[in-house]
Amino acid sequence: MQFQTGMIVRSRKGHDKGQFYVVTQISHGFVFVTDAAGRSLIHPKKKNPIHLAPTKTVLDMKPMPSDSEIRRLLSAFYDRVSLPKEVL
Repeated sequence: MQFQTGMIVRSRKGHDKGQFYVVTQISHGFVFVTDAAGRSLIHPKKKNPIHLAPTKTVLDMKPMPSDSEIRRLLSAFYDRVSLPKEVL
């Protein structure tokens, strides 16, 4: 599955394994993601796409939501999939 801006993804590797993020940008073979808590829209995390698992959920990123809106949307996503909110 291809990644796209606004897609919610789950980290599969690293210290943030299991954490959900929103894709903000795709550039030069890397995916830039934010959870708006530890990583803001201004400073997204650069991830190798191999280390991410896509979900079927895609958020509307036009206009670009604020960090607080992303935190709210990810919180609702955690509630929907019944997973613990480790960072939010």
